[in-house]
Amino acid sequence: MKIDRIDIFHVAMPLLYPWKTAYGEDAEIHSVLCRMDSGSVSSWGESAPLAAPCYSSEWGEGIFNVVKSWLAPAIIGRDIKSGKQLQQCLSLYKGNPFAKAVLDNTWWSLQAAINNQPLHRLLGAQRDAVPVGADFGVMDSIDDLISSIHEARMAGFRRIKLKYRPGWDLPMLAAVRDEYPDDTFHIDCNSGYRLQDRNMFKQIDHYHLAMIEQPLNHDDLLDHAHLASFIDTPICLDESVASYHLAKQALELGACTYVNIKPGRVGGLTVAKEIHDICQDAGVPCWVGGMLESATGSAICTALATLPNFTYPADIFPSDRYYQCDLSNERVELMQDEDQRPAISAFDSIPEPNTDRLKEWCLQSATIKP
Repeated sequence: MKIDRIDIFHVAMPLLYPWKTAYGEDAEIHSVLCRMDSGSVSSWGESAPLAAPCYSSEWGEGIFNVVKSWLAPAIIGRDIKSGKQLQQCLSLYKGNPFAKAVLDNTWWSLQAAINNQPLHRLLGAQRDAVPVGADFGVMDSIDDLISSIHEARMAGFRRIKLKYRPGWDLPMLAAVRDEYPDDTFHIDCNSGYRLQDRNMFKQIDHYHLAMIEQPLNHDDLLDHAHLASFIDTPICLDESVASYHLAKQALELGACTYVNIKPGRVGGLTVAKEIHDICQDAGVPCWVGGMLESATGSAICTALATLPNFTYPADIFPSDRYYQCDLSNERVELMQDEDQRPAISAFDSIPEPNTDRLKEWCLQSATIKP
């Protein structure tokens, strides 16, 4: 397809309440939305790196400017026949996966629209819905957390993820396990610890978690491999797997037993699918993570999560979990699968932003033409 026009929008989407993790908290989600045109067809994509370079080295305003000044000009007016070709066009520019994902995700969305085909089918999926889990950030009290977990259990969620950071760690986990001894839990450390904390992680073996997600530094593989050999609880890598190359190295080192794949973090759907495939070949299961995207980005995550090696319930949330109003009129909603458990259906087409809310929440925008 020939890329005739690219419009990008840096938005700040207000959350119902702050999202607290090991690296801080966010009251709104900073994201970059993209509309891409080819002939008479257009479609949307999204990448949400957050407001500050805390989850990764990228942030909303930063990726907006990288896309505007460098990445979009590299593909505008060109005939891009595949995601691999698009990635090759962007390869001159080092790193910046969230910025590259803005264009890569939108290219796939546009290709699906041109083919009049749902995105998940274009990616090669054989199913139309994905199981999802429940997630809870750092809360005001353990009692609040226990109450929220109870609601998630009553709703039938298959697994529950708990944010874990200094001050909200072993006592929290002990209280949860004491209340719910047999449920499937895992913790997400968001790179909040170092290898010298390995004795604390050894204590976590007692709680029989499904996994520990990203316990150590965001750019580390070797220490994760050492920790994996020291503890019994499986390790899942998230932030450390920011490219296909790093995924390959992590597998070779034995640094993880699971991989969380977020399209934004790895550079878009093209790379996400490649990581999925290499993990499948290695017998390492994956699951899809989210960045609290709008329905536009969540639909892209859902399409990815329908691929066969995504076997652990995904981090894809209904719109009303975090937003009073989604940026799109089309909301992400929970459904019940054949086992009467929460799931998200793949979208027939990628939701477009609501024009009024896009205007209200937009911090800056740009149009790139040949």
